[in-house]
Amino acid sequence: MTLREEKQALRKEIAALKRGYSVQALQTYSQKALRHLEEDELFRKAGCVALYYALPGEVQTADFIEKWYKVKQILLPVVVGDDLSLQRYTGKDHLRKGAFDILEPETTSILPETSYPELLIVPGIAFDRQLNRLGRGKGYYDRLLSQPDTPAIGVAFSFQLRDRIPTEPHDRKMTRIITDSEIVG
Repeated sequence: MTLREEKQALRKEIAALKRGYSVQALQTYSQKALRHLEEDELFRKAGCVALYYALPGEVQTADFIEKWYKVKQILLPVVVGDDLSLQRYTGKDHLRKGAFDILEPETTSILPETSYPELLIVPGIAFDRQLNRLGRGKGYYDRLLSQPDTPAIGVAFSFQLRDRIPTEPHDRKMTRIITDSEIVG
């Protein structure tokens, strides 16, 4: 099996596992994972945090974003061509559906230099105990994560954490992985 085939098989396996959980169960697991994130030193110290507005089946971040955006500067990704541009979140009223029907902040302008995130919080399809991440395969987060100085925390459900996942040399490792039941890294 090629590396690409291995990745696709794992994506299908995780999707099947997610379907076995109710929306309420995934919401409860999301809350547990995000409580762990709130307690993390990297999150506590960061004044500017890049988060994501969750798709169904991902750790649900909407309430978390609402809780924190008046305390910390929260940046959310906006799809621009083949890349993600980070834009400041200023409240629900300033969201619109963007690419892939993901809610995004209305783009206003280029962020000032001082708005570069001190921490990246990223979703993934699967993670492993060596801090590797498997995404959806489009490379959006791979390009965003190309800044190696910025710590990156992957958040996921515990069933998305594996002992080992297929990786490529260009894949950037996470600083930490936080699930509803454990923290790796």
